[in-house]
Amino acid sequence: MRTVKKRKTILDIASMKSAGEKISVLTAYDYPFAQLMDQAGIDVVLVGDSVGSVFSGYENTLPVTMEEMIYHTRPVVRATQQALVVADMPFMSYQVDLPDARRNAGRLIKEAGAQAIKLEGGVNMAETIAAITAIDIPVMAHIGLTPQSIHRMGGFKVQGRQDAQAAQILADARAVEDAGAFAGVLEAIPAPLAAQISAALSIPTIGIGAGPDCDGQVLVIHDILGLCDKYSPKFVKRYADVRQTIGDGISTYINEVKSGAFPSAEHSFK
Repeated sequence: MRTVKKRKTILDIASMKSAGEKISVLTAYDYPFAQLMDQAGIDVVLVGDSVGSVFSGYENTLPVTMEEMIYHTRPVVRATQQALVVADMPFMSYQVDLPDARRNAGRLIKEAGAQAIKLEGGVNMAETIAAITAIDIPVMAHIGLTPQSIHRMGGFKVQGRQDAQAAQILADARAVEDAGAFAGVLEAIPAPLAAQISAALSIPTIGIGAGPDCDGQVLVIHDILGLCDKYSPKFVKRYADVRQTIGDGISTYINEVKSGAFPSAEHSFK
């Protein structure tokens, strides 16, 4: 009899913080990677709008559309049995007005199959988070360095080093919790500030470039496997270098096709 795994819920993620168990999160944008993560036991799979930069080749995340997010979320959901799947709200899918935000969040749940959505912003997005959670769609918040705000921030820069900025990020964290977010991503902020926020909030914090004291960590799968050569943030640890392995395999294939070594009798039909 086939064993059906129980998919994690936002309540499971909340209980992990209470129990002091760290939460593991990785991005995925397709079936094979999502399946590998799920089988390895990842807690949360994030279908991030980072797909624009690392998968589609855009300069940043801003061009990503709702249709692209729905397309990439569907195979991730199909590939996973036990991980909580969270899908990013792309730029301008939630900033226009509350009905638009609720509608697009609903599409990621209804059409794409995600169990929760993520959006960027703190105090300025508290009303939006409250509106989405009010229709029973779980929201993961994202504060600190918010990639959809790179033009205001002047690029991908650490946030919260100045006292006023740190105070604003702390206020953002409290605002998203009060608005009903079930968790919050803290990106590119000083480790002491992230530790302060993590201790102050009852909801889990997921760090990316925010030090070791967050309740969990998230990284981009292409970064930890050495598949993305566009940039190399300080906070990324490379756990494998499969880019070289893949390149070597492709080169060997080309050489064997050119020389006639492939296909051999082993790979041909009689």
